[in-house]
Amino acid sequence: MRRNAGTLKMVPLLAVLILGQVLVQPGWCSDTSHDDAAAPKHPGCDNPFELVKVRNWVDGDEERDYVGISARFGTLVEDVEQQAHSAPLTLADPLSSCSYSSKKLTGQIVLVERGNCTFTTKAHVAQAAGAIAILIKNNKEELYKMVCDNNDTYSDIHIPSVMLPKSAGSTLENALLAGKRVKVLLYSPHRPVVDVAEIFLWLMAVGTVLCASLWSAWSAKEAANEHYRRLKEIPESFWNEEKEEEKDVIDINIASALLFLVLASVFLVLLYLFMSDKFLLVLIIVFCIGGVEGLQTCLVALLSRWFPCAGGMYVNVPYFGAVSALTLLVSPFCITFATLWAVYRHISFAWIAQDTLGIALIITVLQIVRLPNIKVSTVLLSCAFFYDIFWVFISPYIFKESVMIVVARGDKTGGEGIPMLLKVPRIYDPWGGYSIIGFGDILLPGLLVSFALRYDWETRKSVVKGYFLWTMIGYGIGLFVTYVALNLMDGNGQPALLYIVPCTLGTIVLLGWWRGELKALWNKGETQKLSSGSSTNTA
Repeated sequence: MRRNAGTLKMVPLLAVLILGQVLVQPGWCSDTSHDDAAAPKHPGCDNPFELVKVRNWVDGDEERDYVGISARFGTLVEDVEQQAHSAPLTLADPLSSCSYSSKKLTGQIVLVERGNCTFTTKAHVAQAAGAIAILIKNNKEELYKMVCDNNDTYSDIHIPSVMLPKSAGSTLENALLAGKRVKVLLYSPHRPVVDVAEIFLWLMAVGTVLCASLWSAWSAKEAANEHYRRLKEIPESFWNEEKEEEKDVIDINIASALLFLVLASVFLVLLYLFMSDKFLLVLIIVFCIGGVEGLQTCLVALLSRWFPCAGGMYVNVPYFGAVSALTLLVSPFCITFATLWAVYRHISFAWIAQDTLGIALIITVLQIVRLPNIKVSTVLLSCAFFYDIFWVFISPYIFKESVMIVVARGDKTGGEGIPMLLKVPRIYDPWGGYSIIGFGDILLPGLLVSFALRYDWETRKSVVKGYFLWTMIGYGIGLFVTYVALNLMDGNGQPALLYIVPCTLGTIVLLGWWRGELKALWNKGETQKLSSGSSTNTA
């Protein structure tokens, strides 16, 4: 397939791919317990906010669990399920629980509605009636943080208070109004420090970069050999006329690297401001198109190696011209695969298909898009470095919340985030969910790692004396440090490129400077063809 499009053709694709580059915990971007410096604290009203699991049984049948959040005041919820005890659930009378009544709630958990009085007043009323805990149904789906006012009395509250989303509270309320027996159990389990999913995701990311780099370098070597062969067989004048038509890779330049940052930022803001279910559907369609192209490219490349005769067969297709027979063979499978993922993307094992499409797409992009030298690499990765930091850490001062994290966790689409990421279900996490990594955290460092391997092959450097091995190790360390920071920061979303860029770009720059080869890396990059004795300028 011939590609004569310029570098700017790939910029919108890169802008979409980088949107998944925040590495966050699944669901809400925090651990099960966190503090909030902005929320007021007082003695007796200084509890951390904890996510709370609400198990419930209706007429003896267990229903799905709900998730709430505890208050600043009162006692904390048990963190071990075996130490918590189930109790009957009842409705408050009055439902707002703003005034005392003769209804006794001894040994029961009471469900109340938000509004008409302070949260501490509701807790006092429930406690006085003998309740052992209070569930407050919010008037929205969000989990509101219950704090204390300056004039509140809160030091004498000794029962836990938990806020529930509106839908969860309404389901429990309707069951009670229908005369059903409802029992609930409240506990707040802690997440494990390390889950197997994070290890598997690390291996997936490193393996993707490794495979893409090897393919990119091997393709460059084959192209160089073909170039050398044609120089010997075809007069130079004819070769110069056809050279641009046969170029099937796109070299990023400084201008496109800067434009990439601008387009990525603009598109991210658009997602933040206008994200909706329809907008998400468009992104899913775009992802499927890219995934089909990526999966098709990878399968055709593999089958061409195994069946070289079939790889050289072409069929004339109307409007498309000559198309590889292998492409026609695998295209229906790829389209069906992506369509089935889009339709059934909410089932438990759909992540396997999403990761397959995503890895194929990343490998294909790294095969097509290349960095010509360290100068362009420095501009691109430095832009991405500050892009990540700004939209994760600085944007809350402008937009009152982290734009990148809001988009990544899908706040405006019912918790379904954009599909431009790899994810693995957390196996030993009692809260479930996924460990995820955005495409940008693999794709952008992968461009540099691929360049390092091509440069090593071009200059015939050994593994130890080259740059690929050390840049690859730097990527693995940078990704590992990201996970460490994620856990040390109580699960708050981290910009992975904050750690990956110094470990990759810093490694190759410092190593090049130490060896006295930085000038060659900076200005030339691919200046020599990979075939024996050939030397042409392609920069």
